[in-house]
Amino acid sequence: MQAPAEDRGKHRRETLQLIRLERMVDVVFGIILWRTITFFPIPSTKQFNWEQIGPFLSANQGDFTMVFIGILVVIVFWLQNNLLFGNLVESDNRHTILSILQLFFLLVFGVSLRVGVEVEPSYITRAFESIMAGMVGVTASWGWSYAIKNRRLMSPDVTDAYALQLKDRILAEPLTAFITLPFAFVSAALWEISWLSYLPIHYLLRRRRRRQNDAGDAGLS
Repeated sequence: MQAPAEDRGKHRRETLQLIRLERMVDVVFGIILWRTITFFPIPSTKQFNWEQIGPFLSANQGDFTMVFIGILVVIVFWLQNNLLFGNLVESDNRHTILSILQLFFLLVFGVSLRVGVEVEPSYITRAFESIMAGMVGVTASWGWSYAIKNRRLMSPDVTDAYALQLKDRILAEPLTAFITLPFAFVSAALWEISWLSYLPIHYLLRRRRRRQNDAGDAGLS
């Protein structure tokens, strides 16, 4: 059993570790968001007029849509990460490794966007983007599940029911990404529309958790 002084030292180190991790996460998300915006197709000087801008937008509709989806995904994951970290008091080595793994998949997701824009869009580029978005969500869910197990990293103010509610909430992102995967092999239009499945998935997960809470099954699993 650790002495109280050692416990305080460990808590202080892991609290500082969470702060440093948050800074790194914000920097990476900021870079990815900036790079994603730069992937928008840019018209040439000749196309930059009222007569040519319409055909330019029409010719690059797929690229614009793919980048726009990428921006939304990055923003959703940043908001999700900000919410989760806001309910933690510290981060240990395993949680930090899982968070860095999430950042790795986020960076590869940025690469998938670049490939989709610079290479002619195809089912391969769309599937690549869906898989990487899904892996970002999987690692986020993995990190949160680890953090709330036995309340090891959670803030004392966070209830078990709310922790599980957040667990369901972040599960919606990877489920949506993997649902879009088969549509990537069908057509670009169906793949783009399939991202809207996030709304019913999010609703169904919240409804399921609400029923479990009403039944009194709100303990951490």
